[in-house]
Amino acid sequence: MKIYKIESGILINHNESFYILEDEEWDSFINDDNLFRKTEELIGSENPIKNAEDLIENELMPPIFSQEIWASGVTYYNSKLGRQEESKEAGGGDFYARVYVADRPELFFKSNRHRCVGSGDEVRIRKDSSWDVPEPELTLVITSNQKIVGYTIGNDMSSRSIEGENPLYLPQAKSYDSSASIGPCIYVTNDPLPSDTQIELSIHRHGEEVFADMIGIDQIKREFEELVGYLYRECTFPFGSFLMTGTGIVPGKDFTLQPGDEIHITIEPIGTLVNKVAK
Repeated sequence: MKIYKIESGILINHNESFYILEDEEWDSFINDDNLFRKTEELIGSENPIKNAEDLIENELMPPIFSQEIWASGVTYYNSKLGRQEESKEAGGGDFYARVYVADRPELFFKSNRHRCVGSGDEVRIRKDSSWDVPEPELTLVITSNQKIVGYTIGNDMSSRSIEGENPLYLPQAKSYDSSASIGPCIYVTNDPLPSDTQIELSIHRHGEEVFADMIGIDQIKREFEELVGYLYRECTFPFGSFLMTGTGIVPGKDFTLQPGDEIHITIEPIGTLVNKVAK
């Protein structure tokens, strides 16, 4: 089941049919430990609509209102290697090696609704950064009671030149206007995603593909419940939260985003998150 946030309400895709809920408030709707069952019951009395594709094209919004977006770092071995490489000249490489094997994961605040965009919107790269990449991430949808009720796709835009200069600059490298994108929908299921689920990244420039890679979520070192448990240890989330689970796709120093690039992140069965880099 897929849940889309649109201007005219909440759009549900279930069993190849689309339904619209016009009277539901986003925060209370998704912050429900029984989201799948509740949604099934609500659409049971609704008639399918025919113009869903037009609504998604013209009214799609990022699936967030009062929720916070947090992120996990160094959850893939590839990420550990990439972070060590970018920060070795500043003497920070050892920190990433340590956190990869530590009991406590790296978690950091990424974005709120104000700095987040959705599929079809523009992400930004910092003007004071010389090395910028997207970070494609499976993103957990979590209720205020710490229950994972769904999944979406996240793009954790990152200024690697700033983070590499000094690990203490991570907030500036990670959190700025239009530095986060999530969407296009929330995929709601009662079952965990299959371990062979793939994250695919493709970047196009002037109509040509300039970077592509993919990785399986089975390469994530930590259990999702472990990450959620640390996030909720001393933080409350009255409206629920989103947690990006880290990236295993780390472009090398020979690649940096440019204005106008188009970023495609695909995770089936969620869909594809598409963003252009602002000019």
